[in-house]
Amino acid sequence: MTFTADPRRFLYRGDALDPAAALRLTGDALRNCDDGELYLQYTAAESFGFDDGRLKTADFNTHAGFGLRGVSGETTAFAHANELSEAAIRRAADTMTVLDPTRTERSAPPRRTNSSLYTDSDPLSLVPFARKVELCQKIDAAARARDPRVVQVSASLSGSWSVIEIVRPDGFVGHDVRPLVRLNVSIVVEQNGRRETGFHGLGGRYLYDGLFEDATWNRAIDIALHQALVNLDSVAAPAGEMTVVLGPGWPGVLLHEAIGHGLEGDFNRKGTSAFSGRIGERVAAPGVTVVDDGSIANRRGSLSIDDEGTPTQCTTLIEDGILKGYLQDRLNARLMGVAPTGNGRRENFAHAPMPRMTNTFMLAGHEDPGEILARAKNGIYAKSFGGGQVDITSGKFVFSCTEAYRIENGRIGAPIKGATLIGDGPTVLTRVAAIGNDLELDEGVGICGKGGQSVPAGVGQPTLLVEGLTVGGTAA
Repeated sequence: MTFTADPRRFLYRGDALDPAAALRLTGDALRNCDDGELYLQYTAAESFGFDDGRLKTADFNTHAGFGLRGVSGETTAFAHANELSEAAIRRAADTMTVLDPTRTERSAPPRRTNSSLYTDSDPLSLVPFARKVELCQKIDAAARARDPRVVQVSASLSGSWSVIEIVRPDGFVGHDVRPLVRLNVSIVVEQNGRRETGFHGLGGRYLYDGLFEDATWNRAIDIALHQALVNLDSVAAPAGEMTVVLGPGWPGVLLHEAIGHGLEGDFNRKGTSAFSGRIGERVAAPGVTVVDDGSIANRRGSLSIDDEGTPTQCTTLIEDGILKGYLQDRLNARLMGVAPTGNGRRENFAHAPMPRMTNTFMLAGHEDPGEILARAKNGIYAKSFGGGQVDITSGKFVFSCTEAYRIENGRIGAPIKGATLIGDGPTVLTRVAAIGNDLELDEGVGICGKGGQSVPAGVGQPTLLVEGLTVGGTAA
C-alpha cells in the first residue's frame, strides 16, 4: 500500500476540515495582516534500533496539526494545535487580534512551481517490518565477521513521510509530500584493552530501496570499521597553531556552523552577525565561493518548496571571496527589501518559520588534493568531525575530530586522537590557501539546530588548506 493517491486526505478528513473551509478561515483570520499562512501537516515516522545482536527499539508514530501565523510589520502572532478542524483554526484565529492592522501593501504570494525534487511515495509502507529488522541483523553479522576485534555493533534505520499544505489569505495554496530515510552504523573495536568507535550514516529524500542494496550497507560497515581501527592506532594530538587540511564532504559541517548561520537573514537584519552590513565586501580568500542549494534532487536538506511556499533555489552567498547575499525567509526579505530565497523553514506545524540553511557548501577549486597535502608539508589532516560548539554572533567555534592524521613531509602520517579545531568562521575564510577539485556533499546525516528547532540539512566542500588554525590537542 502507498499513500500517493490523494495524500491530502490525511489533512482533510471527513467533516472536520475541507480545502474550501481552510481557504475561508485563513482569509478571515489574516485579512488585516501583511503576510502569513495556515500550515497544515501530517507526518508518519518510524525507527528501528539494533544493538548488541538484538532489536532494542521499534517505534512508529503519526501526528497531525496546523500552525496559523500572522505578520504585521516586524510582529508575528502564531498559534498551533494538533487538531485539524475548523473549530481549532477558529480558536487559533483569536491570537491574530493582537496584531495591529497592516498599514502597508500586502506581500505578494510565492511564485508557483511544478518542480518536484523527490518521490511522493511513502517509504514506510513499501518495505515489510520483518525485512527492516532483517537488514539490521545482516549489518550486525557482517560487521562482526569483518574483524575479530569488533565487540559491538549498533545499527539504526529510520524513515518519515510528511504531507504539508500551505494556505494563504490571497488564495495561494501550495503542497508538498516529503519522504526522508536514514541508516546509521556504529562499530566498537577492542585491542589490548583499548576500545575505539567508528561511525557512518547516510540517507536522503528517497525510498528505502537504496539503503537495502548490499553494496550500500556493506560500504557503511567498511567506513565505520575503518574509522574505528584507525583510531585504535591513534596517538595523542599535538596542540598549537598549525596548518590544517580539511577533507572533502562532511567536514563542510564546520562551514555550515561557523559561517552558514551568520549568513541567515534574521541575524543580519538585526545586526548581530559578523557579516552584517558587509554585502559587496571581501569576506573570504579569493576562490572561495559558498552557495546554499535546496533544489538538488533527493538530498536530505532539499525541499521542492520551503515551509512558506517559496520554491527553493541555488543562492550564492559568497562569490570569489565577496559577500553577495543572505538566506531569506519572507518576513526578513520584506523588511530588508530583497526577495525571499526559499529558506523559510520550520521543524513542524508547531513552529513558525525562520531563515534556515538547506544544503550549504563551498564550490570546488582547481587544485589536486595530493598537491594540497604536499603544500601543507606539516600539520593536521582532518577527515571527519564529531560534535562542536559555535557562537553564531561571532562565528567562534570548537570542533572535535573523529578521524584525523598528522601531515608529515607532505604526506599523511600517524592517526591522532583528541584533536579539536578552534577559531572563528570569518577568520577561517580569509585563511583558505588552497581549494581542491574534489567537491563532495555529505551522505545525508546532517541535523541543523536553531532557535529550539531542528531540521534536516546538507553540507559539503572540497579539500581545503587553511593556514594558521588553532589545534587543541592532548599530547603532553
